[in-house]
Amino acid sequence: MTPTPQLIPAAKPLIGSEERLAVDAVLRSGMLAQGPEVAAFEEEFSHHFVLGRPTVALNSGTSGQHLGLLASGVGPGDEVIVPSFTFAAVANSVALTGAAPVFADIEPDYFTLDPQRIREAVTERTKGIMPVHLYGHPFQVDAVEAVAAEHGLAIYEDAAQAHCASWGDRPVGTIGEFAMFSLYPTKNMTAIEGGMVTCRSEETARQIKLLRNQGMETQYANEVIGFNARMSDVHAAVGRAQLAKVDAWTRIRRRNAAFFDRELALIPGITPPRVAPLATHVYHQYTIRVAVAERDRIRQALLDEHGVATGVYYPIPNHRLPSLARFAQSVELPESDRAAAEVLSLPVHPSLTEAELHRIVAGMTAVAAAGA
Repeated sequence: MTPTPQLIPAAKPLIGSEERLAVDAVLRSGMLAQGPEVAAFEEEFSHHFVLGRPTVALNSGTSGQHLGLLASGVGPGDEVIVPSFTFAAVANSVALTGAAPVFADIEPDYFTLDPQRIREAVTERTKGIMPVHLYGHPFQVDAVEAVAAEHGLAIYEDAAQAHCASWGDRPVGTIGEFAMFSLYPTKNMTAIEGGMVTCRSEETARQIKLLRNQGMETQYANEVIGFNARMSDVHAAVGRAQLAKVDAWTRIRRRNAAFFDRELALIPGITPPRVAPLATHVYHQYTIRVAVAERDRIRQALLDEHGVATGVYYPIPNHRLPSLARFAQSVELPESDRAAAEVLSLPVHPSLTEAELHRIVAGMTAVAAAGA
C-alpha cells in the first residue's frame, strides 16, 4: 500500500524570526496592553493599504464590524443589506447593534453581492449595505456604489480577506464609510488575532476608539458606554512585522493562482475562479466549483489519496443558520444555496513549493477522472 504523502494544509500561517523578536521586545518592555506598538501599527497599516485613512486597531475583525456600525449610527429600527454566502460575523455584527441584517443574493461569477439583488432588498428602513470582498476578490464597486447613491445608503466594507486587493486604481478599504480587515491567523497577514478598521472620517475613527476602550479617550473620563475591544502591543508587534512581508506573499499567492488557472482549466467538471476586469484578486482562497454530487468525494479523495487538505467556505448560507434564520423568513437565495453546495477551496498560500503545486493539480486530475 502506497503511503499518503505529507499533508499539504489548506492554510498555513507564516511566523518567522522577525515576529518572534518583535514579540520578545514587547515582553521585555513591560508595555503589553494597547500602547506604542498599537499606535505605530495603525499608522503603518493605514499608509500601506489605504492611502492614509484614519485607522483603528481592535481585538478582532468582528469587533471592527460591530463597533464600526455603531460609530456609523446603525441601531434598532435600521436594516443593513448583507450577503448570506459568507461567514456569519457579517450578519452577527449587524444584529448585535439591534438592527436587522437583510440577506441579498450573490452573483455567480465572483461570489459577491449582486447589485440588482441589493436594489430589490432596499426598504424605507435600509441604512446601508455591507458587501464582502470574498475570497480576496473585490465586490463590484461601481455597481454597488450606484445602488447606494440611488437610495442614499452608506457602504460598509468587509475587507477581512482582501489585504492588497483593489478595484481599478482604488484599494479596498478606501470605498466605504468604514472598512474592516481581519488579522486572524489564516488571513493573508496576521497579528495572531485582531482587526483593523479604516474610516472615511476622523469622527468615525474617534467613536470607534471610544467604543473599544470602555468609552474613554482620557482615563476615567468615560464619554459613552463602550467595550473592551483593545488590541495588545504583543499582537500589534506581530502585525507590524507581517506588514513588511504581505506584498511579497500576495505576489506568490497570485502566481500560485495563475498556475492553477492554467492547469485546472484542462480538467472537465472543474470551474476555476473568475476575475472581474477591474479587480485585483489576492486569493485569500482559491475557490473552484465542482458538481454538487462530487464535492465531498473529491475532497475526501484529495485528502486520503494525495495528502491535500481543502476547505469549504461556506457550507451553510447565513439565511439557513438557526441563529440568523429569523431575519430571513421566506427569503430565497438560489445562487447562495448553489455556491454553498459547489465550492471547494484549494491550498494557495505562499508557503507552497513547486512540487506541492504540481501535486495538487495531479491530485485534482486523478480524482476528477475517477468520477467521470
